Amino acid sequence: MTNIPLNQQFQPTATAPSGPPASQAGEDDIIDLGQLFATIWRGKWIIGLITTLAILAGGYYAFVAAVPLFRSTAVVMLETKQESIVDLQSVVGGLTGDTSEVNSEVEVLRSRGLIGKVVDRLDLVTDPEFNGNLRPVSLVDRGKDEIKAALGMQKVEIILPPEEQAKRTRDSVISELLEQITIRNIPLSLVFQITAETESPEKSTLIADTLVQLYILNQLEVKFEATEQATMWLTGRVAELQVELEIAEVKASEFSTSTDLISIEALQVQEIQLKDLRERIGNADGTADSAATKEANLSAATSRQDQALLANDVQLNRLLPRVADNEQMAQAFDTRFARVLTRAKLEATRAKQQLLALRNSSQEMEAQIASRGQELITLQQLTREAEAVRLLYEYFLTRLKETSAQQGIQKADSRILSNAVVPSSAASPKKPLILAMSGILGLMIGIGLVLLREARNTGFRTARDLELHTGYTVLGQIPQIPARNRKKVLNYLADKPASGAAEAVRNLRTSVLLSNVDTPPKVILSTSSIPGEGKTTNSLALAQNLIGLGKSVLLIEGDIRRRTFKQYFEDIPSKGLVSVLSGDQTLEEAVFNTPVLGADLLVGDKTSTNAADLFASDKFKELITEAREKYDVVIIDTPPVLVVPDARIIAQIADAVLFTVQWDKTSKHQVDEALRMFHNSNQRITGLVLGQINSKRMKQYGYGGRYGAYAGYGAKYYTN
Repeated sequence: MTNIPLNQQFQPTATAPSGPPASQAGEDDIIDLGQLFATIWRGKWIIGLITTLAILAGGYYAFVAAVPLFRSTAVVMLETKQESIVDLQSVVGGLTGDTSEVNSEVEVLRSRGLIGKVVDRLDLVTDPEFNGNLRPVSLVDRGKDEIKAALGMQKVEIILPPEEQAKRTRDSVISELLEQITIRNIPLSLVFQITAETESPEKSTLIADTLVQLYILNQLEVKFEATEQATMWLTGRVAELQVELEIAEVKASEFSTSTDLISIEALQVQEIQLKDLRERIGNADGTADSAATKEANLSAATSRQDQALLANDVQLNRLLPRVADNEQMAQAFDTRFARVLTRAKLEATRAKQQLLALRNSSQEMEAQIASRGQELITLQQLTREAEAVRLLYEYFLTRLKETSAQQGIQKADSRILSNAVVPSSAASPKKPLILAMSGILGLMIGIGLVLLREARNTGFRTARDLELHTGYTVLGQIPQIPARNRKKVLNYLADKPASGAAEAVRNLRTSVLLSNVDTPPKVILSTSSIPGEGKTTNSLALAQNLIGLGKSVLLIEGDIRRRTFKQYFEDIPSKGLVSVLSGDQTLEEAVFNTPVLGADLLVGDKTSTNAADLFASDKFKELITEAREKYDVVIIDTPPVLVVPDARIIAQIADAVLFTVQWDKTSKHQVDEALRMFHNSNQRITGLVLGQINSKRMKQYGYGGRYGAYAGYGAKYYTN
């Protein structure tokens, strides 16, 4: 019979996988809640164990390890409306109650200065609960120190002066106390809850009450200090203003006595007089001009008629008619005119002198008024300065008296609503809550570990998963055969032909024979990725089943390195396949038959030659050709693909290649790598066998009610 290469003779119904189908990708995006719950249910013992351990750990912490802490709370409220005992303006105003002030008061309650006062008053520096230096070194701390010392990380101790060491100790106690105190503002109110949590109920109460008392006392101290500082400042300022007032008054008095200063009213009278004087000057100026003009006209007159007319004198007018006729009258006229002219000159001179005198008086009065006006302004300025200093002095003096009076009547901005109460039971640890949280945490960790284990599982649990991943058809699904050892496997299949395992082998046989209807395979190769996947058992079971059809079968042990057939049969001959290939024996001489199997066996024997070289030889091909002619079916059990290349060499002359995958164990990576090696050799797999299926665990995984022969209804057809 002519050997036809495998890749030409049998082609698988599916091609090599290039990626998951679109339907599978869509299904991967959907969470199967039933499968999820089934996974969790399968790990119920792990979940229960971890949950129990978590509860025990939580119980140990709550009832043994944890130190009971007692919590006590004092309540204080801010006073935004304060009644004044006296109607005096306060140096420090009250609180308005807005958000910023409420938050500020919370920070005041948490301030290190106020907490430091609590530490000092209660002498918490000597309390081991707050001073870590007074506590004995725990085993954990001692272990940490030893580890650091072993790693060369031991802390170098620095010797500090006693004052600095005491300061650092006090600071650490303050920090420790801050961690044990909680300040809470009740929303939409001015009420604060001050809670202290310590190992002693009395200590918690004492700390909360002391903090509230010191907080209120601190408010009084702040106001008292502010009032005292204001009083001291006002006292100094009043003394300064008193000196300034005395100096200003002395300046005004000395200036007033050093000048001939008149009042404003007298100065106004002088101004009226100056106005009258200026009017008189105007009149005198007119009179002087008239007199000068008259004197000039009289002096210029040459005729007696003009002289008489200009002089307007009665006597001259009476003498004028007689002047012409009487010389004596003419002389009398001239004498009279001379007198009139002399009188006119005297009047002009007197008017001029009077005008000059009035002008001099006016200038003197103007200068006097200007000088006295400037002096009056200076006096008024000095007087105003003295008055301003007096007003400022009187204001500060009044404020000093008010501030001094307030020192004894200051009132705090807060009041205690309720003092802390000694707690009757510990606030922590909350044992029921710890147990509940421990149980929930253990449950979550247990579920997480179960899901993580499930996610890390890369095995195949269904034929569909294996087909979708590889692209090859699963020809058979073989369950675990309930035999005590490998020698009992064939006995079980022979004794229980109606069992589920026997039916699974029959399904595999049928699938193999129908893989190529026109030319059923005669040389069948059985292999796997790694050892222990059940390929040898499948080969034996398939040979036994083919014998049941009346076919002649030769089973060749191709794994001559391990030679596992001796684990299934007794009295195996020492010579076999290698002897036939070397020519020491013929095929008929080397084979032996066992009643349990019914088929002829050609076992492997020891050789120093490399097995791959033997299978690649022409003699091995001739042996297979001879076996084809003598037997209906030749089954070759080969080594794992990932271990040695024997299977790929033998596959070149095989008609069908069965690739066994152990259920829920063989990883996807191992299967992919083995198939890749076949593909690199341009070889294809006829079909896959999912072996060693655990039907009980398969039901636990959620496939028991719907997965073919391993569903619940399948048990009615089998006699196991």
